[in-house]
Amino acid sequence: MLRRDILAGGAALAGAAALPRFAIAQPARNRVLRYVPHANPGNIDPFTNTAFVARDHAFLVYDQLYGMDEQFRPQPQMVQGHVVENDGLLWRFTLREGLKFHDGSAVRGRDCIASIRRWGRRDAFGQVLMSRVADMTEESDRVFSIRLEKPFPKMLEAFSKVTTSCLFVLPERLANVDPFTNITEAVGSGPYRFVQNEWVPGSSLAYTRNPDYVPVSSGTPSMTAGPKVAHFDRVEWRIIPDHSTAAAALQSGEIDWWEQPTADLFPLFLRGANARNIGVDIINNTGLIGIFRPNHATEPFNNPAVRRAVLTAINQMDFMTAVIGQTGIEGRPDLRREGIGYFAPESPSASAVGLDRMQKSVEAARAALQAAGAMGARLVLLNATDLSSINAATLVGADLFRRMGFNVDLVSTDWGTLVARRASRNPLDQGGWSGFFTFWSGVDHWNPASHASIRGHGANAWPGWPEIPAMEAQRDAWFDAPNDAAALAATTEMQRIAFDEVPYVPTGMYYQPTAFRRSLTGMLKGQPPLFWNIRRA
Repeated sequence: MLRRDILAGGAALAGAAALPRFAIAQPARNRVLRYVPHANPGNIDPFTNTAFVARDHAFLVYDQLYGMDEQFRPQPQMVQGHVVENDGLLWRFTLREGLKFHDGSAVRGRDCIASIRRWGRRDAFGQVLMSRVADMTEESDRVFSIRLEKPFPKMLEAFSKVTTSCLFVLPERLANVDPFTNITEAVGSGPYRFVQNEWVPGSSLAYTRNPDYVPVSSGTPSMTAGPKVAHFDRVEWRIIPDHSTAAAALQSGEIDWWEQPTADLFPLFLRGANARNIGVDIINNTGLIGIFRPNHATEPFNNPAVRRAVLTAINQMDFMTAVIGQTGIEGRPDLRREGIGYFAPESPSASAVGLDRMQKSVEAARAALQAAGAMGARLVLLNATDLSSINAATLVGADLFRRMGFNVDLVSTDWGTLVARRASRNPLDQGGWSGFFTFWSGVDHWNPASHASIRGHGANAWPGWPEIPAMEAQRDAWFDAPNDAAALAATTEMQRIAFDEVPYVPTGMYYQPTAFRRSLTGMLKGQPPLFWNIRRA
């Protein structure tokens, strides 16, 4: 278990002298929101970059055809409405009047079609939709239709999902860029405009309120659904990887919102003068689920017996204690959770099948590794030291792997470098990798449609590339399930297969508090962190 020293209030404030200086020439302070995200977005393409931070950036800039409320129900957003005809084989969508991109051009049906096509090449949910699309047609500037070869009743869930990659609408000229080539220009129709010439990669990003944005005229703001009202003239993201520096900035008022403070700082924010000025709350009630992703394409995890050996050794509470500690907050005294399988525990897809396979036994894992002929095998473990949760989980994992009998080669970099390296399918002696730890939001594991890491479609899968045809068959069965019982039967069988084939190893779940100046009000619950409807009191 990793232990961090709790920063004394005075020591944290002393760190303020080390804060990076930012330009002072800007709108009045109460009209600027300053935010510290959990990571540097690097690649800002909303389709090619599946990292949460890239999605969070995109929700400022782009809009969706449908939003999703806190009950995970799709609600019209860019769309005025739709009709379904021909026994579910024809969907016709009408856009709201007055939608404009940030470059001043009108949002048209052809922009939506091009965006759906690009998204559908990259996203797991979108791939299923596109496999059923016969054609998509722009009937007028504001009306487009989708004709299907096979009904797809989950169309609106696909369009409104908040899991990466989300369906954001881009101008046709950008949406037509090859889906495997990164877009470096961010032009959407959302409530904020990206200030391209102020972007300093690894340091800061800036957004200004979009004066042409017209929120939906009815409904209640709820997650990504309802009216999106931008109350700030400007939003600034500051990349501050040093936690003591970020804490000092929040205490002094130099920043307003820190997305993911580390657990050792909660006591600092919850007592004394800080408690009057700083709020700590959980906005994502679906939690964050940890996983270890093995590389199925190279040794040692191309052997399923070796993957199962890791599953045998995992003690989820060890990982979650290292990540979030044992200190809770008001309303949730323990932020850790174990007994996590392959679907979020509160989701309609969850079951207890196979949970007994996680025996928490290093001795049994060593025996299984020996039987698999992998004792002493080299394991190239990637680590992102700039993300505290991943770094903590990786260090616990590296220690566990060594005790199991692996020869661990720990490669520590930043998250952006890890993401670039994990795309490589080279052997270990040619720059390849064996595995990495990461986290997904609970909503990402809500059902098979959004659950990228459980898929088994080989070369087209998320990095790690498991090839598990039986998993894909059950996923198809879920899409075609005639009722809730049949859907649960499919996801239960998916979990049984997962505990046999181990596309990844679940390492537990935790709830991540966020910290903010109490002068901010109106912060919406859910995923992702959202920047509309927030005000300064």
